[in-house]
Amino acid sequence: MSGVKAELRKLKYRLKHDYFSVENVVLVVAVLMCLTWTYQSIEAMSRNWTLTEKLNAEQRSLELVKVEVEAAELENEYYQTDEYQELMARKLAGKQLPGEKMVYMPENSEAAKNKHQETVVAVEEAETKEYSNPEKWLMYLLPSR
Repeated sequence: MSGVKAELRKLKYRLKHDYFSVENVVLVVAVLMCLTWTYQSIEAMSRNWTLTEKLNAEQRSLELVKVEVEAAELENEYYQTDEYQELMARKLAGKQLPGEKMVYMPENSEAAKNKHQETVVAVEEAETKEYSNPEKWLMYLLPSR
């Protein structure tokens, strides 16, 4: 039994003087404080980034609403002009100025409506051709190709 007590006393002495010395305790506390400070700093930066993104999104939506309001105000001003009122009177009531003749055009056929769409699709297909990396370099270095 005394051998166990002696071993426990040796262990206690070693722990007290080798591991739990004042220098080691101060070092562990300093490391823990540095880790805590680093974690809190990263957390604050992350929170600031999130809040900045929210602020930017709100500012963009505010600008969009301002533009929409301005467009609506301009549209209201246009509706109050004599030009608009005259155009609506002509359109709705069939009014015309002296010397003018009304010409009614037939509705466009489907072929006429789709005539220019086919050329636009062909141009888009030509523009979306993908080039390989060596072809891009050749086009960059030799623009006449």
